[in-house]
Amino acid sequence: MVLKDHQPLEDIHTKVITEFSKTLEMFGLTPAEARLFVTIYINSDSMTLDEMSQALGKSKTSMSTGVRSLVDQGLVDRVWKKGVRKDLFQANKSIYKNLMSSYISRWQSAANEQETTLKNVEDQLKKRYREFSSEEQMEEADHLYQRLEQMIDFHENILKTFHKLDPK
Repeated sequence: MVLKDHQPLEDIHTKVITEFSKTLEMFGLTPAEARLFVTIYINSDSMTLDEMSQALGKSKTSMSTGVRSLVDQGLVDRVWKKGVRKDLFQANKSIYKNLMSSYISRWQSAANEQETTLKNVEDQLKKRYREFSSEEQMEEADHLYQRLEQMIDFHENILKTFHKLDPK
């Protein structure tokens, strides 16, 4: 492919990183993590922290923090090459599966935690129901109980949906 003089390859490279990073941010990656991942992913060879730092114009410390997060999320792997003493990192090529699994797992954990919390509130409401003295308080408690039930159902539906979507 021949590029026109008015749009050098470096500009297109930067645009690719910028645009795909926006997609990755939707999966909960920070902007810095997203740019780092795309940089590593585009690179045909594994990269050192120094190379990442130079490519993105960021400190080696911030690259270390970012790559550690990407490794924890299963998006980047530490690799070994004979004769190379520095840590090398390479993007996991199964980005769809890994991003979706990581994203879904976070949503499932959050939904599970919220559902548990709402059930605890529901239990408190049930225990305290007899303490309400006026008809108005009882009606308000009934209404709140019904809404809590709907909220708990909502979280259960989230969990079911994400379980079906998980590509694991």
